Amino acid sequence: MKKRIVFFYIALTVVLSGQNQLQIQLDYANRLYSVRQYYDAITEYKRLLFFDSENKFNYSVNYNIGLCYKEGAIFDEAIKHFSIAEFNSSSTQEKYTAKIEIVKANILRRTTARALQILDEMEKEPLYNSKTDSLFYWRGWAYIFEDRWESAAQSFNKINPYHELKLLSNRVIKEKYSVTFAKVISYILPGMGQIYTGNYIQGLLSLGYNVLFGYLTIDSITEGRVFDGIATGSLLWLRFYRGAVQSAEESAIEKNIQVSNKTLRYLQHEYMGAKP
Repeated sequence: MKKRIVFFYIALTVVLSGQNQLQIQLDYANRLYSVRQYYDAITEYKRLLFFDSENKFNYSVNYNIGLCYKEGAIFDEAIKHFSIAEFNSSSTQEKYTAKIEIVKANILRRTTARALQILDEMEKEPLYNSKTDSLFYWRGWAYIFEDRWESAAQSFNKINPYHELKLLSNRVIKEKYSVTFAKVISYILPGMGQIYTGNYIQGLLSLGYNVLFGYLTIDSITEGRVFDGIATGSLLWLRFYRGAVQSAEESAIEKNIQVSNKTLRYLQHEYMGAKP
């Protein structure tokens, strides 16, 4: 009987000692993560997983490895470990947290279609009925990274009509130029598309060239120099006419990219809310 007690005590001591060592290893890896030594932290987390025969730390360690890879912009590996963490989750909150990190990693790597798909799947699950606002929030961020500001505004509006990101999205929509309108007015009056997008000098030059070569073409034809009018004047006129339309489209697209990038820089450096 005494031998059994002694054996049990020794076994218990060994088990507790092993668990304490794993906890010490986890604390050490977490400290490395906290000081942004992500590569070293990943090494220590993986060492812990190797010795964690009971998979006691499987969720937390894989989740933290995912965070490390995400900080290093290695999003494929981040998603892989967040997925393992999700599989080993022991509660609804853990499962939700891991899935949202997968969504955020997909947003950052610009696979926003996948992020939106996951959010749609989560919205259909009764398990996440209490997380509706959060799902709308991250859906809005996915739309932002897709440059779909109208959809983003609608998503944030479902949380709060006065949500900061909803108002920001509306501002971007107002500041952006209509590419279609820029092209249409350039078809009607070459140069007006550039003027509409703020490129006044380029627009006036396009207008001037089109007026000039249009006049030369008509003048040549009316004076009986039809060949000159067609071969020289009309070809040059067509060149500048098509160039004005194309330039207007490119100008509108470029201006819209500048508006979006300016807003993204604000979100990255100044926005205080949760970010991907």
